[in-house]
Amino acid sequence: MNDFSYVEKLLDGVEVVWFPISEVTERTTNIKWRETSERHQYIDLTSVSVDTKKIIETTEVKASNAPSRAQKLVKKDDVLFATTRPTQMRYCLIDEEYDGAVASTGYCVLRVKRDVTLSKWILHLISSSDFKKYLEENQSGSAYPAISDAKVKDFSIPIPCPDNPEKSLAIQAEIVRVLDAFTAMTAELTAELTAELNMRKKQYNYYRDKLLSFEEGDVEWKALGKIAEINTGQKPSEILDTEAEFDYINAGTTRSGYCALSNCEGDTVTTPSRGQGGIGFVGYQNKSFWLGPLCYKIRSIDNKALINKYLFYILQSKNQLLLGLKKEGGVPAVNKSDLAKLEVPVPSITEQERIVEILDKFDMLTTSIKEGLPREIELRRKQYEYYRDLLLSFPKPEEAAA
Repeated sequence: MNDFSYVEKLLDGVEVVWFPISEVTERTTNIKWRETSERHQYIDLTSVSVDTKKIIETTEVKASNAPSRAQKLVKKDDVLFATTRPTQMRYCLIDEEYDGAVASTGYCVLRVKRDVTLSKWILHLISSSDFKKYLEENQSGSAYPAISDAKVKDFSIPIPCPDNPEKSLAIQAEIVRVLDAFTAMTAELTAELTAELNMRKKQYNYYRDKLLSFEEGDVEWKALGKIAEINTGQKPSEILDTEAEFDYINAGTTRSGYCALSNCEGDTVTTPSRGQGGIGFVGYQNKSFWLGPLCYKIRSIDNKALINKYLFYILQSKNQLLLGLKKEGGVPAVNKSDLAKLEVPVPSITEQERIVEILDKFDMLTTSIKEGLPREIELRRKQYEYYRDLLLSFPKPEEAAA
C-alpha cells in the first residue's frame, strides 16, 4: 500500500491546520489529599513500560502514605507522557482499569477536547520522530534531562479540516485504525522474534554451562585473586586531553554518559560491585571505555595461562555464585576480598581457546545487533516507525506556501 497516496486520497484536498497541543486539550486537575479518604492507584514513572507503552504495575495509596509526587488525577482516555528523561519515550493511554488513578508529577497529562481530536491521534503523534526531535531540542539538563508540561503542549500537531469536526474526526479515526492495525501486527511479529531470541539465549546458557562444567580432577581450580587483577573503577576524569569520546559504564551495562578519557583498555572483564539491579552482572568490552566506581575491573594476570575472554565466560556462568557473595546492609555490594577467593576452573590454553571460539559463535547469534534475531527485531521496529511517520506526515503552512 502506498500510504502517502492513501492519506492524500483520504484528505481529498481538505485543509490541514496545525495547532499547539495546548489548544486541542483540556486543563486537568490535581487531587486534594486533605479532602479525601479514598484510596487511589498510583502511576509512578516506573509504572509505564518504555517497551510496551502499557501500565505494568501500580501501588495503592491514600492521603497518609501518598508520595509528594502523587498529584495528577487521570481519567480514561487520557494520554500520559513522562517529562523526565523524555527521549526515553515513556507514554501510555489510560484505559478503564486506571480511570480515577493518580499519576506522578513527572507526567504531562493530555486530555483531548473530544469535539476536536482523538486520544489515539495524540498518542500516535507523540510517538513520532518529529516529536522526539522536538524533545531533544527542548529538554534541559544533562545529568537529569527534563521538559516542562508547557513545552510538551507547545508542540504543534495537524488537525484535518477543523471547521468540519465530524469529517475531521472521521479522517483521524481512519488513520488511527490503520496505525493501530500496523502497531498490533508489528507487536505480534516482534513478540514472536523476541520469544525466539529468548529461546536461543536459554539454549546458549545451557551449552555455555555445559562447556564450562568440569569433572573433578580434570582441571585445576584457582582463586580468582591469584590469576587476575581486580580493581575498582573511578569517577570520570576532568582532565580532557583528547577529543575522542568513550563509553562511561557504571553499575552493570548502564551507559550513563560519555567521557573524554578511558581508564580501561579493550578486552576487559567487569562485574559491578554494587548499584541497583547490577550486582553479579558480568560484562565484556572490546574497546576502550571508562569504568565507573560501582564496578570492578577483572583482568587476567598472564594471557599465556589464562585468556581474558575465557575468564569472562566462566564468570558469566557463575552469576549465582557472584550474587551469593553480596553483602547486605547500607549499599549491598560484593567485597573485593570475597571476589578474590572465588574458585574458578583453569583448563589448558588449547581448551580455553576451543571454548571461547564456540561461545563467541553462540554469543554472536544471540546478542549481536548486526546479526540474527536482534537485527531482525530492530528492522521491524524501524519499518514500523517509517510507516507511522509517513502516515502522520502533513504539509506545514510554510511547506504548503513553498
